[in-house]
Amino acid sequence: MTAYSNILFENKDGIVHLTINRPDKLNALNIKTLEEIKDAFENIYDDSSIQGVIITGAGEKAFVAGADISEIAELSEVNARKFSENGQEIFAAIENCHKPVIALVNGFALGGGCELSMACHMRVATANARFGQPEVNLGIIPGYGGTQRLTQLIGKAKSLELNMTGDMISAEEAKTLGLVNHVEVDGESAIAKCEEILKKIASKAPLAIGLVIDCVNAVYNEQENGYQTEANSFAACTKTADFKEGTQAFLEKRKANFKGE
Repeated sequence: MTAYSNILFENKDGIVHLTINRPDKLNALNIKTLEEIKDAFENIYDDSSIQGVIITGAGEKAFVAGADISEIAELSEVNARKFSENGQEIFAAIENCHKPVIALVNGFALGGGCELSMACHMRVATANARFGQPEVNLGIIPGYGGTQRLTQLIGKAKSLELNMTGDMISAEEAKTLGLVNHVEVDGESAIAKCEEILKKIASKAPLAIGLVIDCVNAVYNEQENGYQTEANSFAACTKTADFKEGTQAFLEKRKANFKGE
């Protein structure tokens, strides 16, 4: 396992707790932190013992308060495009991971932090969490997928409002809009909720879970026919040992023992 300086990586009984660990910078995403997240997800993809991931931020103030402004301030048009594309690629790797990834948003999730949370499959927030895309205050726009995923999650009109005003919203408002799945009173209860969800998912057929992620993501891919992806994935499931085990267990009125085969 790679030694990291800006993130913490701990595998607890098949659930990875990935913590952005720059509390003195409110866990701002600099280039090094993004590269460490990329490396961590390469390990997550390859490690069959990992069943799910929780991403959170160190401390109680911020999940991720944004990108590192000192790096952004030095960008030119040419390297800004590469900067944006690099972040988009890393966040796409999170979004397309076949293992469920939950963002535990424990404080400010602004700019790149909000974008990171939206790349995860679900979001569980603490009551003090705040979400926003304030990039227009810096004379720029979101670059890591914020205009796209926020629109997918909460709709065009509200996405335009938040992206153009730079306003922050509370955890409860984010839940009402569909940006957040659950709001918990504090970090401890939020971790418990994340683990509850991931353990429930882990009891299901792993190959089917991965294909659910593919099919749902296909909804937003204009180059892909989501219905055909679903039909192909449904058919692929019938070739697996898990399909045989799941149907037989149902008929025998017992709990299925899925092995991801």
